[in-house]
Amino acid sequence: MKAEELREKNDRELRELEQQLNEEFFRMRLKHYTGQLQQTNKLRETRRDIARIKTILRERA
Repeated sequence: MKAEELREKNDRELRELEQQLNEEFFRMRLKHYTGQLQQTNKLRETRRDIARIKTILRERA
């Protein structure tokens, strides 16, 4: 997800998206530890998307 796309969303949408990504990241971590996750690069992408959202929210605060 690009920062430009995220900046177009309002704060409420960003918080909801952050919550969804955190839940997804948790499930992916569990799958990774049990050896069920095939695309391990998704962990990195999701973690970075969460960081982008947090950065944008902090900039707006």
